[in-house]
Amino acid sequence: MTQQTTARYTWGGDEFLFIEIAEGMSLEANFISNSIANALEARELAGIVDICPANASLLVRFDPDILPWQELENVVHTLEDEVRASTDKVLETRIIEIPVWYNDPYTNETGARFREGYHQRPEGNDLDYAAEVNGLANAEEFIKRHHESPWLVSMVGFVAGLPFLFQLAPREQQLEVPKYLSPRTDTPALTVGYGGCFSCIYSVRGAGGYQMFGIAAAPIFDPSQTLVDFYDFMIFFKPGDIVKFKPIDETEYRRIRAEVDAGTFRYRQAPIAFDLGEALTDPDGYKSSLLEALNGI
Repeated sequence: MTQQTTARYTWGGDEFLFIEIAEGMSLEANFISNSIANALEARELAGIVDICPANASLLVRFDPDILPWQELENVVHTLEDEVRASTDKVLETRIIEIPVWYNDPYTNETGARFREGYHQRPEGNDLDYAAEVNGLANAEEFIKRHHESPWLVSMVGFVAGLPFLFQLAPREQQLEVPKYLSPRTDTPALTVGYGGCFSCIYSVRGAGGYQMFGIAAAPIFDPSQTLVDFYDFMIFFKPGDIVKFKPIDETEYRRIRAEVDAGTFRYRQAPIAFDLGEALTDPDGYKSSLLEALNGI
């Protein structure tokens, strides 16, 4: 994909500035989006209400009575130029282990209720279909491919706390699965889903159209902020986080759920400096270094 050399700036009324880095998702576009967002936040400009980075863009809400639109646009243009010109394309972030019970009964039961008229493949389950469209031998091989590679949280939103996850692998090796033909009216909370090139974790129960592969064991959205990982904010994921899925069985799932109920569960995580250059030039080697950071805790 050809990368735009400059972003496209458009306005939404008198309170929103939209910066489109690229028309499609890529690691480069997402890195620029997150870097501009972080740099703008660090400026602490009076009048900034919210900064929302997305897959290949960001949206800034501001108060025009405090911050003139010309000043905001000039600042963001300067930050974009600095990010693009920098030779040190590194984002300070973290890698997190997410335990997942793949091929679980909850998502399978839900999927069975939404086959005829909703799904491309009425027989089998979503994992069987995902394996088929990716040319893999069976669901077990798809699960292996899904959890072996780390994933980048490219954005958070659509539903409170829901992360969009982009596979850290060369484009030709990435898994891709179409969404349901027609959206479901039900999806279990913490379902690990997949649509197009993005995986996700449904933060709450509700409608959805992504294929369902399993269920995460611990919350990613905690409005009560009872768990330690949520003391600072009720939403766990941040754009730029790196995720490593860990396959677990029912026994481990029940054990983690008991820790969650007792208020003692903590996510395994480690701080890292995500290096865009290394991720693009040596994907396999960089994947190993990311996993070493997590396993070295």
